[in-house]
Amino acid sequence: MEKEEKTLVGQATPKQIEAWKKQYGDIFAVTVDGGICYLKKPSRKALGYASFASKNNPLNFNEVILNDCWLGGDESIRTDDSKFLGISGAIAKLIEVKEAEIKKL
Repeated sequence: MEKEEKTLVGQATPKQIEAWKKQYGDIFAVTVDGGICYLKKPSRKALGYASFASKNNPLNFNEVILNDCWLGGDESIRTDDSKFLGISGAIAKLIEVKEAEIKKL
């Protein structure tokens, strides 16, 4: 018996995902409580603004990054507090930091 693939709220078509990949490079799918959203990597400008916006409220960092990276999906992930908190842990994984090497000459 074949396993039935579960449809998630906000699921994009393969064609849409390919279009996003061509436009943005790496694309990420994040699922939360039966919903799915699609994110790209954050821009340096958004990271700077998120750092500034989070001075008085640390959750603002996640909100700014989520809005900057959002490509599509289940809007309730952005509006429902419990889903937003659920995706907050995944947001840090979008921020890729390369290892730098310094050498005195």
